[in-house]
Amino acid sequence: MTNVEAHLTGSVWRLLVAPGDAVEEGDVVAILESMKMEMPVESEDAGTVKEVLVSEGQAVSEGDPLLVLD
Repeated sequence: MTNVEAHLTGSVWRLLVAPGDAVEEGDVVAILESMKMEMPVESEDAGTVKEVLVSEGQAVSEGDPLLVLD
């Protein structure tokens, strides 16, 4: 299993995947908002989304896990 992590401190603006979705390396899985800028979060691995650990609007810190890939 692999975690997809936040690469900056901000809030989860939008989630683009749900449990059961297949993702490829480089797919955008979420968008974080920080300082009025929207930053895409890309998956570093291919896999299936096992669990989403955050919700839209939730504050996250750099390195926090956003979702788990199987």
